[in-house]
Amino acid sequence: MPEIKVRLFANFREFTKTKELKMEGETVRAVLLTLCRKYPGLANMLFKDGNLRDYVNVFLNGRNVTSLDIQLKQDDEIAIFPPVSGG
Repeated sequence: MPEIKVRLFANFREFTKTKELKMEGETVRAVLLTLCRKYPGLANMLFKDGNLRDYVNVFLNGRNVTSLDIQLKQDDEIAIFPPVSGG
């Protein structure tokens, strides 16, 4: 199973008290679900009714993820961003 770097930003970083960790998973979804098991309560921030919340942005190797079922390779990097606003 590939080892993936997961980078967390803003309130996700604050909630988990970490900015980066290594996880194993075959797909983006598998990694996100493992992350939610490791940090109870995170699932409510990331998912609604089993789907990624509209305002959560997930990037794989710098590209916006369009499907959580993308197969991962060793040393891929997932970045998870909450909504960003400002003015």
